[in-house]
Amino acid sequence: MAALAILISCMGLFGLVVITTERMIKEIGIRKVLGATEVQITSLLLGNFTRLILIAFVLATPVAYYFLDQWLQTFAYRIALKFHYFILSGMAALLVAVVTISHHTLRSARANPVKALKYE
Repeated sequence: MAALAILISCMGLFGLVVITTERMIKEIGIRKVLGATEVQITSLLLGNFTRLILIAFVLATPVAYYFLDQWLQTFAYRIALKFHYFILSGMAALLVAVVTISHHTLRSARANPVKALKYE
């Protein structure tokens, strides 16, 4: 069930990346003409999404901690929630997101800038 949720979220993230790169195709073309490397363009696109993922992590961590703590109190034998559980899950989410995003961002960074600027 969790794998299905991760798959659906990755598909949504990939769709968001496609829309964003299509919207920025002329900007990417101009940056490449002016001498930007593939690494710079990829880091520009990855930076935008990484920032959003980190904001979501910061907002979701206290809420998840509160509800998990309330839920765990109903058990006779329970574990103590440690902060590194949340850090590891946040890093895993960031890794999955970067793997999902990297394919399309690298493809758009390697594209010919002439095709993007042809109709301007």
